[in-house]
Order: sequence, then C-alpha cells, then structure tokens
Amino acid sequence: MEEYKKMWKNYAVFSGRSTRRDYWMACLFNFVISLAVGVVAGALGLGFLSILYSIAVIIPGLALNFRRLHDTNRSAWWLLISLVPLVGVIVLLVFYCLPTVEEGNRFGEIVE
Repeated sequence: MEEYKKMWKNYAVFSGRSTRRDYWMACLFNFVISLAVGVVAGALGLGFLSILYSIAVIIPGLALNFRRLHDTNRSAWWLLISLVPLVGVIVLLVFYCLPTVEEGNRFGEIVE
C-alpha cells in the first residue's frame, strides 16, 4: 500500500525515478481499486464513478510511467511506442520489467 500512497504523493512529479517494486505494486493496487470501484458502481448503477476514478489516475499514472522509464535510463518519449499496435505495448512491458540502472543514470535519484 505504501507504493500506491507514494504514487499519489508524487502525483505530478515527472522527473526522478521509481523502482520496479514501486511501479508494479502501484499498478496492482490501482487495478484492485479500479475493479472494486467498477463492481460497486455497477451494483449501484453509478457507472460514472468508474469514469471519475479513471480520470483521477491519469496524471499520477503518467508520472509513474515517466519515472519508471527514467529508472531504466530511458527517456519518457519511449511511451509513444505504445502507439504501435501490439509491438509497442510489448516493448514497454519489457522496459518496465528491466532492473534499475544505477551506473550512469542521467535522471537523478529515486523519488521517495
């Protein structure tokens, strides 16, 4: 849960780096919360709640993606590769799974 809180604490920090654990744990909690909001919204007939949550996590999610790419010593411009159907998403998934690059990383320190 700390990683999810860290995502919200640094919701507009697009510089710095995020570790693999920070990224994947935040993604897991985000998925679980999205699922829970979807189920509750569906049960209550309030579908707009899911849309509101999705809109709320756009900026923190983008910032987290930027920092994760920085941690692998890649520019955030690599996010644009996701526009290439199928191949782009696979390439990003591989980048997100790569370990932290400590030596020669030009993007600064890990964001706490």
